Amino acid sequence: MTHAITADDLRKVFRGRRQVRALDGVSFAVDEGTVFGLLGPNGAGKTTAVRVLTTILQPDSGAARVLGHDVVREPAVVRSLIGLAGQYAAVDENLTGRENLAMVGRLNHLDRPVVRRRASELLEEFGLSDAADRPLKTYSGGMRRRLDLAAALVARPGVLFLDEPTTGLDPQSRNDLWEVIEALVESGTTVLLTTQYLEEADRLASSLAVVDHGRVIAEGTPAKLKADLGATVLEVGLHDHDDAARTVVALASIGPHPASRDGSVVEMTVDDGAQAAMAALRTLDAEGIVPTRFTLREPSLDDVFLALTGRRADDGSDEPVAGPERAGSSPPSGSAVGAGPGGRR
Repeated sequence: MTHAITADDLRKVFRGRRQVRALDGVSFAVDEGTVFGLLGPNGAGKTTAVRVLTTILQPDSGAARVLGHDVVREPAVVRSLIGLAGQYAAVDENLTGRENLAMVGRLNHLDRPVVRRRASELLEEFGLSDAADRPLKTYSGGMRRRLDLAAALVARPGVLFLDEPTTGLDPQSRNDLWEVIEALVESGTTVLLTTQYLEEADRLASSLAVVDHGRVIAEGTPAKLKADLGATVLEVGLHDHDDAARTVVALASIGPHPASRDGSVVEMTVDDGAQAAMAALRTLDAEGIVPTRFTLREPSLDDVFLALTGRRADDGSDEPVAGPERAGSSPPSGSAVGAGPGGRR
């Protein structure tokens, strides 16, 4: 299968009051017509990688290509072939939904009749036709995010970059956006998705890379990464944080894997589920700890991430904000990164 995106040993250091190595040799390849998930906590390097691949930022070293074009040597061509939707809606709240899409179309140098037709198509497709002529400031968060994604598709890009597109959305709005992304891929669009939501990566991505501290620490399909963990997860719910803390200490004696606590819930991977569960119950009973919930389950991507990094995906600090360094001219304002109607939907 042809690769739509390739990253080869990408490195980027931000220098300021302290030096931050945002990318430390990141490499991966994305097949055409698939969703590739870039998974990691805040500060892992995901957004920096997207900024390099979308020509917003130049790498210090390494190489990257999108649809066969070098992101450093051919930034204008790359921008004409891609769309970008970020974590926060990059649209003008004083304009209507239709006016926002028209503005993006003009920035992409599309003819006015094409812009009008494309805006109407996207508003219908994203369920925004009834709100098309309302100011954006009257839109809900989910509607704004759908419009942002629509704006990234005005120029029919062959590759779409989605940088944590569902951050802050309610479950229903998130699910609606997932369905839109799945439809895009069915039509042939390649999607690179960064996310902290393990459920999102599990549902959408056919392959993914786990990034931590600027490095790829694991790659594969979601199913493979979960199979590689090769253990059952013991999950114990407790009455309060104190009982949970006591449980972490108590369970240390029943197996080689350490227990972890998230609020009043304790989790631990176990190699022999049935025997470990019996041993855990005997241990808790001896300590006078009564669980509110006690379950064995198969590992999730959240368990994989915790095992690989020692922390959960929503831990960590924000990545450094990109400075003035650019590859070529800056992409136009708004959600769509592009210099023309190249690519396909």
